[in-house]
Amino acid sequence: MNRTGTTALASEFMQDFAHKTGLDPVSPHPRRYLWTDAFAVCNYLGLFRQTHDEIYRELALRLVDQVHHTLGRHRDDDNRSGWISGLSAGEGEVHPTLGGLRIGKNLPERGINEPFNEKREWDQDGQYYHYLTKWMHALNQVSRVTGNPVYLTWAIELAQTAHAKFTYHFSASGTKKMYWKMSTDLTRPLVPSMGQHDPLDGFVTCFELFETATKIFRQPADNVLEREMADLTGICRGIHLVTDDPLGIGGLLFDASRITQLALHGGKLYAGLLDSLLGSALTGLNSFAGSDSLELPARYRLAFREFGISIGLAGMVKMQEILRNKPEFSGKTPVLQQRVDTLLKYALLREKIQQFWLDENNRKTTSWTEHREINTVMLATSLAPEGFLEL
Repeated sequence: MNRTGTTALASEFMQDFAHKTGLDPVSPHPRRYLWTDAFAVCNYLGLFRQTHDEIYRELALRLVDQVHHTLGRHRDDDNRSGWISGLSAGEGEVHPTLGGLRIGKNLPERGINEPFNEKREWDQDGQYYHYLTKWMHALNQVSRVTGNPVYLTWAIELAQTAHAKFTYHFSASGTKKMYWKMSTDLTRPLVPSMGQHDPLDGFVTCFELFETATKIFRQPADNVLEREMADLTGICRGIHLVTDDPLGIGGLLFDASRITQLALHGGKLYAGLLDSLLGSALTGLNSFAGSDSLELPARYRLAFREFGISIGLAGMVKMQEILRNKPEFSGKTPVLQQRVDTLLKYALLREKIQQFWLDENNRKTTSWTEHREINTVMLATSLAPEGFLEL
């Protein structure tokens, strides 16, 4: 399918998403979910850049506003009200991310005296660090596309809040770790274990915000997330990055693509980190490709996780282009070029995943319909990934 066709399909899916979640037409009670909405903002920005149709830019900005006024505030069924940051109504409008953002789960968060139930916890609200980093990326993309630094400011404030609340001293030696899930008000951990890639994703996202602030908006480098990046670097040391989870593999590829693009515009290359990311992703991709997971019927598959690989491989195409066209990169990083070329031997997986889920019969199964919104938006990202991937 050519680019015009994939863009048209992505637009169709994003129009359906806007209608079903109360974005367009606007609902007084929109249905917002932070991970999905982060990808959706990027998709609308990408469609705006490709078509120059102002409606997509308007939808992106409207979605940002809805997310902040829905997930930045307490739930309707909570006995608390107002901004989760505790700020006044007026202050909250100026700093909507200062208290973080709720996940948007169907059930309220686990109460202080409520026993932990692993299965139920998946459906309960709170805050996820890796969802917050996706929203930081989305806000950063809005600033880059619109030229308005206020969205970047909100992203940086969110990064500072998330780092302060999700990290903690693990031992008397000062070693830091991260919680995976926190309460809505960020006062207590709901799941104390650490997400495998959370500190890595946090570091790369903070680096992205730093580069946007200093290179695009010419802000002084001092105190722009430097402490946060230093902490996250320490937490990342020794972490095992290899995973056979397709969404996790895609995240490694996305992070590698971001670092390379930022280096292209004057940021640090982090060649050692890139080699580790690509090597880990390749190990995971070898395992995933050999598992025959993509041969299973739709009812046994989770589309949004598979789209992680599809989107990540699109990022490798961008990375390959940079490495081949920039002698100063390819000369210093011949191993990286080889790794990317090897990863792209799996490029046909992207088309295979897309074609499978573009089949309407496969989208009628409960595995699709139970996750319809996240599946729809990430399929659109897979078809037209520029808004999400390109910095």
